[in-house]
Amino acid sequence: MHFLFTSGRQAGRLLRRTPTTVAVACNQFGLSAASFSTSRAVAAKNQIYQSVRNLDQFHTYQLLSSSSRTPLLTLWTTSYCPTCRVVEPMVRELVETGVGEQEGGVGFCTVEYDAPDVMEAGLGLTYMINSIPTLLSFDAQEAQTQTKVTDGRQLANRKFLEEWIRNEARRHGNRGGGGSPTSIFSGLFGKLK
Repeated sequence: MHFLFTSGRQAGRLLRRTPTTVAVACNQFGLSAASFSTSRAVAAKNQIYQSVRNLDQFHTYQLLSSSSRTPLLTLWTTSYCPTCRVVEPMVRELVETGVGEQEGGVGFCTVEYDAPDVMEAGLGLTYMINSIPTLLSFDAQEAQTQTKVTDGRQLANRKFLEEWIRNEARRHGNRGGGGSPTSIFSGLFGKLK
């Protein structure tokens, strides 16, 4: 953090002190200090990744998501699933239009469950995928199985999906429920704080 002083007389003496001391000294001497950062704040942006067809892609997306402290939303689909053809464009559109960005952002990808490399790696067994389509969030590379969505009616409900995405975006790499105590999903998605 840098400080900009409006009076140069005391600046030399104040710069050798800690920021807390600087603020106290500025008030004491009638100086004003404006703090500014050398880097600008970057707004969270949702990321949409290509479909996962092998284990390496899956781990890469998990690492990218974890390093940016944003949850990775995965939609597990198959090539023969008619419901998936309805749900996937809706979830993609919600993420593309910025749902969840205000809460911290999310990453999104589909996982092609019936891709040979995904089946061979046993990803479905690892993350308890027993229904297609399944919407599963990963936070800090950990599957959030308590918020997993498998009910087709919920997956087709736009309002439910919007709230689910916002709730998952609130995690910020902290694991656990992202809901606030006032959220209608707070009891369903996490413990009250």
